[in-house]
Amino acid sequence: MYLLHVFQATPPKQQHCTSSLSSSKTWLLSLLICYELLCSGMNAAVRATVRVGLYTGAKVFFVHEGYQGLVDGGDNIRPATWESVSMMLQLGGTVIGSARCQDFRTREGRTKAACNLVKLGITNLCVIGGDGSLTGANQFRTEWKELLADLAKSSSHLNIVGMVGSIDNDFCGTDMTIGTDSALHRIIEIVDAIATTAQSHQRTFILEVMGRHCGYLALVTALACGADWVFIPEMPPEDEWEEHLCRRLTDQRGRGSRLNIIIVAEGAIDRRGKPISCDTVKELVSKRLGFDTRTTILGHVQRGGTPSAFDRILASRMGVEAVMALLEATPETPACVVSLSGNMAVRLPLMECVQVTKDVTTAMSEGRFDDAVKLRGKSFENNWNTYKMLAHVHPPDTKSNINIAILNVGAPCAGMNAAVRSAVRIGLLQGHQMLAVHDGYDGLAKGMIEPIGWSGVAGWTGKGGSILGTKRSLPQECMEEISLNISKFNIHCLIIIGGFEAFTGGLQMVQAREKYEELCIPLVVIPATVSNNIPGSDFSIGADTALNTITMTCDRIKQSAAGTKRRVFIVETMGGYCGYLATMAGMASGADAAYIYEDPFSIHDLEVNVEHLVEKMKTTVKRGLILRNEKCNTNYTTDFIFNLYSEEGKGVFDCRKNVLGHMQQGGTPSPFDRNFGTKMGMKSVLWLTDKLKECYRHGEWRIFANSPDSACVLGMKKRALVFQPLTELKEVTDFEHRLPKIQWWLKVRPIMKILAKYDISLDTSEIATMEHVIKKKGLVQ
Repeated sequence: MYLLHVFQATPPKQQHCTSSLSSSKTWLLSLLICYELLCSGMNAAVRATVRVGLYTGAKVFFVHEGYQGLVDGGDNIRPATWESVSMMLQLGGTVIGSARCQDFRTREGRTKAACNLVKLGITNLCVIGGDGSLTGANQFRTEWKELLADLAKSSSHLNIVGMVGSIDNDFCGTDMTIGTDSALHRIIEIVDAIATTAQSHQRTFILEVMGRHCGYLALVTALACGADWVFIPEMPPEDEWEEHLCRRLTDQRGRGSRLNIIIVAEGAIDRRGKPISCDTVKELVSKRLGFDTRTTILGHVQRGGTPSAFDRILASRMGVEAVMALLEATPETPACVVSLSGNMAVRLPLMECVQVTKDVTTAMSEGRFDDAVKLRGKSFENNWNTYKMLAHVHPPDTKSNINIAILNVGAPCAGMNAAVRSAVRIGLLQGHQMLAVHDGYDGLAKGMIEPIGWSGVAGWTGKGGSILGTKRSLPQECMEEISLNISKFNIHCLIIIGGFEAFTGGLQMVQAREKYEELCIPLVVIPATVSNNIPGSDFSIGADTALNTITMTCDRIKQSAAGTKRRVFIVETMGGYCGYLATMAGMASGADAAYIYEDPFSIHDLEVNVEHLVEKMKTTVKRGLILRNEKCNTNYTTDFIFNLYSEEGKGVFDCRKNVLGHMQQGGTPSPFDRNFGTKMGMKSVLWLTDKLKECYRHGEWRIFANSPDSACVLGMKKRALVFQPLTELKEVTDFEHRLPKIQWWLKVRPIMKILAKYDISLDTSEIATMEHVIKKKGLVQ
């Protein structure tokens, strides 16, 4: 757990723009780690909090060795500088140390800690930790005046802002905690490696992942790898689960599967509270089925390693929001925790979140497992419902006579296959016939269409690219052939998975309905592109995998400068005209600048960036990283910027350039893209099933759908997956540059610039407000 301390002798007032780096404000900011269990991303949170604190004019301190350092004081509390956090972003664990601290659990220990804070004039804390650490910080806040009275000191109130760091994602009120995504990356890497062995030897593998009280890691891992079964503490299996499990494994082998994967959370239990371990399941499978079975306990490998791009960005955004919350804090402000809801940073009352987290444990102990799942939050509940839909169910004997065709359009990207797999299997479970269309709209026009079954998509979740094949061609030139094949193959609805061509092609098909009645069928577009440029969705399948590829490549590039010093790297990223990848990779890799089309720049801006790097070379950090989106400017090409930097940096630094190219589209999909694609595929089929009931002509099984809401984009908007008509999204689309006219992530760019030490104004007019997590909807209070 990290704590950030602010001295408010002259507290800064909230403004639309905070002061610049040259501010003369006199408040103090200290950073403390008191975290017992580490996770990747903590250093990124420290870096962001320190740098934004310095940006607002604070004097910043580290407190080494967590609460123990706070109790012991002395050299454990040291000044932090801009350069002291420069190497933190890509490091796992915690650079400034952490320790278990029994002393802080006592009144005497907290009194010593208060004394050390008072000596420095510290009256604010920012805590990064789990519910226990956060609860301890809140107790410290509650006792603050009493502790100062014991010390015969007088001081103002103590403010607390929390950030949650936990690989288990076991804190209620946030969709994701810092460290969870990185842990999932470690797990999925291992599961993929084990799956190849299991496939070769026809084995059953049972893997135990962390999660003593929360099954999030196990649940998402099961979705991401297509596991046959998952055991989680929130939802113990029904009685006689042993027979059900064995029957399911046998059925899978009967369908041609050569392997079985079972995921067990370390805290898994049955309905009577008896622990379910890997060995328990292995003994069951081996004895009853005679399968060759192996177990693997992943252990602390899940806590370590380089943080993922998601965790770096999440931690950085939370760190900024935490400082903003402290700027606004008053004596009446309750201790709050900065949380993630969809793509939004929100503030929630700390102790409300702690209470709901405790309510989950109470609900499980009392056998109210449905309540426990609901209390975990919408994200957890949606994952559980998705898992239930894809597992433990047999395809029905009665068919629906509905034919759903699936095609991939545009450039391939990681996660497409996961969406196809999910859509096919959910469609089969609904009784539909699923049709695979090869090579996009071309294949639809040429009749490259065939039925696809349950085993036909086995193992697709972890495969990159597009197994169905994909092309960039649009349907406009072959609309008549498409309409004939829709009639010939009796296609009742379409799922189009892809990028901007998928969006544009879907719109063209809607516009052609007036001429071709065969096109009057429901269709849904699922955004899947590394560019993340589809109107109607904040995120696209594939963008997270590409972002991790860029971030890890930039890490390696930066390492090569460690020995040579005084070197600047210019890296070109994909994205078309969309600067999402360049911006987010810039934040995740600690870039000095990211040039994008949406944020126009001039030769003067390039000059400022060069001067910035010249000054940076005078510090202990003698390297630079510049990202350039491939179509950010027609004239200021990568070669131009490279030549300009090389010329202006003579005698100070030298330059290297790197065009990442199509490596950004490849690779195995990240856990986020696998999970996102799985949920999108499922939701699209369920929506089409309901839509078909609305628009078939009574008396005959013939679909007629020509209303705007029968052709939609399924996208994530802020906090939910929503369907939006293609015709409505046309009005908010820049077709020339293949962009949505409004893009949420542009508001993140100032954070990247501040963390790179640019003297700019930070717009805080749209700040997060305090929300409440406890809602009276029949849940435990």
